[in-house]
Amino acid sequence: MTRHPLLLYVKCDLLSYSSDGQLVARYHKQNLYFEKEFDTPHPPEIITFDTPFGGTFGLFTCFDILFHEPTITLVEKGVRQLIFPTAWMNALPLLDSIQFQWAFSLGANVTLLAANTRNDQLRMTGSGIYTPFSATYHHAKKGDPEEGRLLVARVPVLENGVVRKESKSSPAADSEYCHQDSCSDSAVSPSSPTCISSMMSDPFTFDLLNDTRGNLTVCNGTFCCHLQYQQLSQGNSKELYALGAFAGNHKGKTGFALQVCALVRCAGSNISSCGQEVEAAETKIVFVLEGKFGTRYVYPSILVSNLVLEQPEQLEKTESGRVTMKHSNMTGGLVTACLYGRMYHLDNE
Repeated sequence: MTRHPLLLYVKCDLLSYSSDGQLVARYHKQNLYFEKEFDTPHPPEIITFDTPFGGTFGLFTCFDILFHEPTITLVEKGVRQLIFPTAWMNALPLLDSIQFQWAFSLGANVTLLAANTRNDQLRMTGSGIYTPFSATYHHAKKGDPEEGRLLVARVPVLENGVVRKESKSSPAADSEYCHQDSCSDSAVSPSSPTCISSMMSDPFTFDLLNDTRGNLTVCNGTFCCHLQYQQLSQGNSKELYALGAFAGNHKGKTGFALQVCALVRCAGSNISSCGQEVEAAETKIVFVLEGKFGTRYVYPSILVSNLVLEQPEQLEKTESGRVTMKHSNMTGGLVTACLYGRMYHLDNE
């Protein structure tokens, strides 16, 4: 009999069964999200299982996706099919569930099977089947009558290939620094267009897109992001957009090292609203977004109006760390275009 694994997620345990009921894999969550009642395994568990239809699969869950162990260790060992059950709270504008699920698949060059729980009160929605070439997903919205949706997709079996580990000599992220938001409208002038504002708890440097087309460079310390753009406004839309850059340790509930370039739609008509959560937009933008990162793990995402994903038309990475994302022909107004760099090698420094 051909054995097809069945997965069961029990809080911090992930179990995999074959079609005849045999337990073939068990994984214990490594990165707990304020789950003090649980212990983490020592050393971290690197769990895989083999299938007759798709080769080797790796297991991890929820908050693990943002950390090196066990997720990147699986990738560096050449595991190209990953299973990811989660209870993910959507966090716009950079870490919506489906946004980061496909971003991880694209950035790590893997197939990701992501199953999110459904809890409207906690904003937990969004699951999908992602490859570096396609995305089949569903993002429920509050008030949707259905409890869930079965997703089916035909995906390629990616060949195994060992990925070299991150070098400790990679350029470091800028040090943490104290900041005070400076994106009040009275503080921004044409002679000093950039300002600091909080986006997802981090002090991003922002600069507005003041023209329908142009070039922008925004730096946060020594880390710089570059943008070429042309706005294609729809009707009488006067939406405000900004380019943001951040390098340092994430200031949220659990810290980790980042380098991020993000083109975002501001929530209002003032620069002080840039970085807030937005789900809808009308303005389409042709753009080239670029940054030079100190890590090879850069996760690209394009999210358009009403939580729809789009695949970059072109994504280029160089050995020097330069990442370039190009896109046009949007199907909806741009909410976020992001290059999310994870500096795993600096997490413990």
